[in-house]
Amino acid sequence: MTLVHLNFESKYLNNNTDVNIILPDRPREQNTKTFYLSGRKYRVLWLLHGTFGDYTDWIRKSNVELYAAEHQMIVVMPSGLNADYADWPKFGMGYDSYHYLLNELMPLVHGWFPASDDPKDNFIAGLSMGGRGTLLYALNHPEKFAAAYIMSYAPSEPQEPVVQDMFTQRRWNQLENAGGLEKFIGSYQDTWNLIVKRKKEGKLPRLYFACGTVDPLMYEAHVAFEERCREYGIDAQFFETEGYAHEWRFWDECVEDAITRFSDQDVFDEGAES
Repeated sequence: MTLVHLNFESKYLNNNTDVNIILPDRPREQNTKTFYLSGRKYRVLWLLHGTFGDYTDWIRKSNVELYAAEHQMIVVMPSGLNADYADWPKFGMGYDSYHYLLNELMPLVHGWFPASDDPKDNFIAGLSMGGRGTLLYALNHPEKFAAAYIMSYAPSEPQEPVVQDMFTQRRWNQLENAGGLEKFIGSYQDTWNLIVKRKKEGKLPRLYFACGTVDPLMYEAHVAFEERCREYGIDAQFFETEGYAHEWRFWDECVEDAITRFSDQDVFDEGAES
């Protein structure tokens, strides 16, 4: 595959930022001019990293290049710091991570690379914190993505957390950034309730949730959220894999599954939930 490392000054992040982009390779038997001047537009996977990670994570810790090569798919891997793919107006000079992908990175990739901007050709996936980001984008902008694959993340009912560890501290920070619990509920970050709203509107993209059965951070939430989706008749697909925790061996299997599913023509034929 062709791997592009892009570093540029972001208007929305107010600093330089890095992106890795996997591009399809020319088949060895194909003429170079025929391949590079074909004008073909490829399907795109927007792939988000988790907490403590950056744009190198998926390249360093998974076989995503191999899977993308097998299916001729562009994969875009941005850096998101530990911002939960939300906007943080009070951090630095303003760090609008949520709007960065929508209003800056997506136009850049669609305009500068052989990437299709047709929603049926765009997919989003991520692990842990990146799973949260995946759900944020898929539920708030179902018109932009045909499907979303959420790994090792599931939302829980918004409430004031008792800060006792890093996980609950993060939730408290999310609420503080939103202006408190009342403002968080019903906002673009409240995916627990937003999925029900999108179901009622008939605007849900395809949603896939995957979690390991011994994941100490997310398995309980995964099971609870699956039950909530059943309660409201939400046709999301949930996968569990025995013996896996919050780990890269699991996420490597997940990204292969996601790319395989998203390259299947059936995804485009059936489209979003009606």
